[in-house]
Amino acid sequence: MPIVASLFGVVIVSTSEMAKKENLLLLFDRPQEPVFVEKGPKNAVFDVPSKFLPDRFKGIGTEVQSTFSERAQEIIPVRDDISIPDLKIPLSLGRHEQFSLFIPRHRRLAATLIDIFMKLKTIDELQTVAVYARDRLNPFLFNYALSVVILHREDTKDLNIPLFIESFPEKFLDSKVFARIREEAFLVPEGLRKPIEIPKSYTASDEEIEHKLWYFREDVGVNLHHWHWHLVYPYEAFSNLIVAKHRRGELFYYMHEQIMARYNAERLSNRMERAKPFSSLRETISEAYFPKMSSNITSRAWPARPSNVQLTDLNRGLDEIKITISEMETFIDRFKLACEESLARDPNGDKVHLDDYNGIDMLGNMMESSTASIDRDYYGDIHNMGHVFMAFAHDPEHRHLESFGVLGESATAIRDPAFYRWHAFIDQYFQIHKEKLRPYNEKEIGYDSIVLSSFEFKTDGDVEPNIFNTFWQQSDVDLSRGMDFLPRGNIYARFSHLQHIPFIYTIKVMNNRNVQNRGTVRIFLAPKFDEEGKEFKFAEMRLLMMEMDRFEANLHPGENVIRRKSTESTVTIPYEQTFRNIDKDRPGGDQQQAGGRLQEFSREGYAYDFCGCGWPHHMLVPRGAPESDNGGLACQLFAMVSNFDDDHVEQDLTGTCRNAMAYCGIRDRLYPDKRNMGFPFDRKATKNDGSLQEFLLPNMNAIDCKIIFKDTTVERASQRNSNSDEKNKNKDNELD
Repeated sequence: MPIVASLFGVVIVSTSEMAKKENLLLLFDRPQEPVFVEKGPKNAVFDVPSKFLPDRFKGIGTEVQSTFSERAQEIIPVRDDISIPDLKIPLSLGRHEQFSLFIPRHRRLAATLIDIFMKLKTIDELQTVAVYARDRLNPFLFNYALSVVILHREDTKDLNIPLFIESFPEKFLDSKVFARIREEAFLVPEGLRKPIEIPKSYTASDEEIEHKLWYFREDVGVNLHHWHWHLVYPYEAFSNLIVAKHRRGELFYYMHEQIMARYNAERLSNRMERAKPFSSLRETISEAYFPKMSSNITSRAWPARPSNVQLTDLNRGLDEIKITISEMETFIDRFKLACEESLARDPNGDKVHLDDYNGIDMLGNMMESSTASIDRDYYGDIHNMGHVFMAFAHDPEHRHLESFGVLGESATAIRDPAFYRWHAFIDQYFQIHKEKLRPYNEKEIGYDSIVLSSFEFKTDGDVEPNIFNTFWQQSDVDLSRGMDFLPRGNIYARFSHLQHIPFIYTIKVMNNRNVQNRGTVRIFLAPKFDEEGKEFKFAEMRLLMMEMDRFEANLHPGENVIRRKSTESTVTIPYEQTFRNIDKDRPGGDQQQAGGRLQEFSREGYAYDFCGCGWPHHMLVPRGAPESDNGGLACQLFAMVSNFDDDHVEQDLTGTCRNAMAYCGIRDRLYPDKRNMGFPFDRKATKNDGSLQEFLLPNMNAIDCKIIFKDTTVERASQRNSNSDEKNKNKDNELD
């Protein structure tokens, strides 16, 4: 250890002490700065053995490292007696290239690196190898692989990995903001810095009709959700336990189907037609998208796609992609046939029945090709390669040395209007399978002697029930972890997003039995009228049902009054999880109140990694329409109480997080609901051409409601409390 360390009051961790696993989180900080530069709130530096330094620093390692060691508050030793595995395969991706899980070659590189990290026996070994690899590997590849490993290793799964936006803000924000951030960080001392405000609408003008949905497609929380889901459910790893999680394929189907339902609700809120699926891969993509983003890692702008682009065969040698549209059509035809016949083919050519319950799970794993697919060679890589075709539409043969567009990356794909047309295309095949399933009978969806007699909700401070209120809110996110080669200290970006006033459901349930029962309360929301103002029939409305909440309830004999806060939804995660700060003290004890909901913690601390997967709560309610526009967006809110005995999965959930289980499941457990996801709307009804009211049984209820949007912008309460600007307070009072 450098002798100067003791002179400067530096905390030196003994080399005999086991490496602290929390130090692994420092490797996410400032991804382009070497590991021997200060990291984290304590300005810690890794004392890297000379032989582990990249070639650029080997000759000057002592001089360079000592500079940062003198300023450090903590020096973290790195052992030099641990052998480094062969990293040749992951090193084949250049440090300044883009990385995409949709590209098969990149997935193989990631799987190799994940396998290397997973096989290391101790934290010491993992830290040493990760330190060695970090400054040599592609930063995106390294971040993804280490995130997956921390999430799945028994000795690290309690760690809280940083949000992706904190490490790579370039994937979420207008590129123009970074020049202002650098100026603020360089000139203004920490404590005096002001948040850099990102315009509400910056990627297109009002002349572009699709831009009306900017607040959904470009929402930071929505994009983080999509990235985090694919982190929790990887495509590929040498350990199948990492990939083949319980009902993974069905979750892929349901999570994306719910995104589509929510997106279509937003389109109807803006008086637009629902997303139209592509007719084929040969259809011209009429929608353009110009992302207005650039990459600090690649030093290149994200490619744009102009209007009316025609997809062509792909032949990109660097990415090892060579596939024709005809080949993709063959895979799609095979998948469609499997849906129509309820039969899939395994590698031996044997037929496997796609039954009413597990069929959708098998189809999901076939569509999003992973190691869990029944036959990847036969059914291909439809979902991922569809993204790739559109992501490379601007340079399909790599003639212009361009990388992929935003559709080629899970953290950015949702920004592009073509994402929704592609997923509408995919979902129509899943619905072929679902349409073939027999309708649920009354015994399956009913609950004998249980009557849901009344149902309403009220927003905070509102007298009139059954009205959702939405508005704009401004929130801040700290970008300091992702701003390389800048002065230390927090630097915030302030962005606008949709928000709603909290509300409370009141559900009255009559238990006509003489004994206590248990039920599962399921709440869904859907627009009531189509683009032409006609009321939706059940067949269409069921595909637009957005799950709002799902929870268990005890039903005593007689009348039961159930009150449930919107903040308790098992679909969403609160703001504090979507935009958490992992430097803050982790909550302790058995329970912690955060964002108005009760959450569960393990003994070591809250498992943010898995629990960070969930729909952002600020997007729980669609935007709706102004009151001047037919009084807002007319919707129907549905509630039912299903039989707990038919729903319950027997398992120990002690110490688990399950607040956003609807789209993400529960870590290391079975999916906590026996029913198919989307129940009871995942199948057609006996009266499929009837209304929702005709579908109702005594254990169900549906009410008319409205979503009223007010074009008002407020800051988050925590920001207002520290802001003496009376103008902002007045804005809040206007809304109240």
